[in-house]
Amino acid sequence: MADEHQFIENGLQRSQIDEFFEEELGRAGYGGMDVAKTPMGTQIVLKAEKPGMVIGKGGENIRKVTTALEDRFNLEDPQIDVQEVEEPDLNARIVADRLSNALERGWYFRKAGHTTIDRIMEAGALGAEIVLSGKVTGARSRVEKFNRGYIKHNGEPAEEVVDHGQGVAVMKLGTIGVDVKIIPPGAELPDDFQIYDDMDPEEVVPDAVEANEGVEELLEAEPEEDETAEADEEDGDAEADTDADADEPDLDEEVVEEVIEEEVESEDADAEADDDSVEDIEEELDELEEDVEAEAEELLDEMEAADDEDADEGDS
Repeated sequence: MADEHQFIENGLQRSQIDEFFEEELGRAGYGGMDVAKTPMGTQIVLKAEKPGMVIGKGGENIRKVTTALEDRFNLEDPQIDVQEVEEPDLNARIVADRLSNALERGWYFRKAGHTTIDRIMEAGALGAEIVLSGKVTGARSRVEKFNRGYIKHNGEPAEEVVDHGQGVAVMKLGTIGVDVKIIPPGAELPDDFQIYDDMDPEEVVPDAVEANEGVEELLEAEPEEDETAEADEEDGDAEADTDADADEPDLDEEVVEEVIEEEVESEDADAEADDDSVEDIEEELDELEEDVEAEAEELLDEMEAADDEDADEGDS
């Protein structure tokens, strides 16, 4: 069998064993399990609120569970070790079962949620969250959350530090999912830090002084390297400037003066040509004005002559 298939099969078998224990040991306050396969057999560690109910009178109940594991899950020589949960209010699995039982008995969800999360925080938890999802009231399902303290939702702390438990409350209107997350007291989170007042660095970090001395030596050596680098850059810039000057050709001053004089003369000639064109235009305009005035006088004389002729005919 491939490693991937074996990994999936082991996970599926673990989930089935966990469901079996939850059904058989629910009244004893089942709080989770750890499974480890050894050369001598399969070692199972059970966590329960009431270990006496798990073991039973004279070990009768524990032998029954062991036989069921061998028959149903083909476990070789399962060895079950029962441990008592010291603080049930800090075990998410037990808290979820208690809350689901309270809802089934008719507790109002808000009262049950606040009471449960208060008990968790009074037990010393750093943070807790309870999520109820389903038809808590009415025919429409919704989600209700109860938060206290500090809780992690993702990353490695959410997998390693946060204790996660789930339960189901079977109601008349439908099932209600109960999800509980608890950060136990004394948990080491990656974002925790401490501030020491009036402390000698050598007491907290013995190697801090030696490390600082090494850093100071490196910092003292850096300016010398920078100065040599700057000197090399300046030398390189000077050489580049000399090379650029060497590449430029030598220019004759007389030739330059002749070119400048020719440009000035051409500019003067262009200016004179422009002045001549302006004068010619002005002369043409004067001639046009004179012609227009002469034509106007002739028209006036003709009109006066016509008026005189009309007057003479009227007298006659």
